[in-house]
Order: sequence, then structure tokens, then C-alpha cells
Amino acid sequence: MENETAENERVEPVEVFVGSDNVFADLGLPNAEERQAKATIAIVIERLIEESGLTQTEAAQRMGLTQPEVSLIVRGRLKGFTLERLLQGLLALDQDVDIVVRPKRQSAGQAHLQVAYARVAA
Repeated sequence: MENETAENERVEPVEVFVGSDNVFADLGLPNAEERQAKATIAIVIERLIEESGLTQTEAAQRMGLTQPEVSLIVRGRLKGFTLERLLQGLLALDQDVDIVVRPKRQSAGQAHLQVAYARVAA
């Protein structure tokens, strides 16, 4: 029977909504674009640490952070981290960071903040 669990408890149907590409905006959180940018950078940092085979302690030494701070970053706990601090972490992990400023798109209601990660073959 559909909508019943193994113990015959009724399960309520769940309504699904199509969201945007920013979960923080979808949740109505303040500073959604900054939160998304920080989350994207944290994901990149986590991947770089993993791909380079660094321990969190080694990554922390390179980034000028403590191991617990690196742990917070890789777990997405970013409340105490500024964009600048996360960008400095990328630089410490031997990544070039390019900041591009351009006029907002005509169709956009307001200007946007966005982070993109590009892998460049050596």
C-alpha cells in the first residue's frame, strides 16, 4: 500500500517546491548571496585539502588558521568567517583568485554576488 510504512503507520504526502540556485535565498535568510559565496568557497577549500592529501592540521598551518577552524570550514560552519578570510585561505592553498566586476544585467532587478570555481589544466 502506498503512503504506509512497514508498521502500517500513515505517511503524509510531502509537497515539493522548485527552488532557485541559492538555498539561503529560498529559505529567506538575510545576506543570502554572501552566504552562498562563502559556502561555495568552503566547498572549494574542502576539495583542495582532500585532493592535495593535506591533513586539516597541515592545511591550517598553510592558511594561518587553527585545525578546529579548518574543521568548521569543511563542515560548512561559516558564521565566524568573512569572505576575505576565506579568500585568503584559497590564496594560502596556492589558488589564484580573480575578482571580476561588471555591470549588472539589464534583466536583473538588482546587482548580484557570485563565486565561480574553474579548474585549469596544468
